[in-house]
Amino acid sequence: MNTSRTVFTAFIYFLLSTIITWWFVAVCPLYTSLQQKLLSTGIAGAKWSLQIAAAYFFMQAKKWDFIKNIGATCLVGSVILLPYAVLATWSNYNSGAFFVGSLLAAVITMIVLYFLNVKKLQLSYRWFWGWIFCLAIAITLQLTVVFSVIKF
Repeated sequence: MNTSRTVFTAFIYFLLSTIITWWFVAVCPLYTSLQQKLLSTGIAGAKWSLQIAAAYFFMQAKKWDFIKNIGATCLVGSVILLPYAVLATWSNYNSGAFFVGSLLAAVITMIVLYFLNVKKLQLSYRWFWGWIFCLAIAITLQLTVVFSVIKF
């Protein structure tokens, strides 16, 4: 795949993922304000943006393939959130357990896909562990700043 097509594909993956993720957050009753929704979505976006920037600046030949593949990983994670978003929108089924379960399924799937992407492109496993570190920070921020579940 040529570079311009790869860049465009990555852009589409991340755009669709952002739209789906926003819908998921927008219909969840656990968020009590627009500020909370924006913060939550921003934290998720920052995690991916950091990975894109790192790949752009620190990778050479494989950077666009890697960025496209992590875009696909992000999109798959967001697609897993669709059943919750659809049911919450059209049937008013808004279970907190379904919300959390959807998130867990998405995160676990993305961890596996991210690892497989690193392996497929024969990158250093530091890329995978760097993403896990970003994920841990993002989850901590969600639980402390967005939901105040954990207080320091």
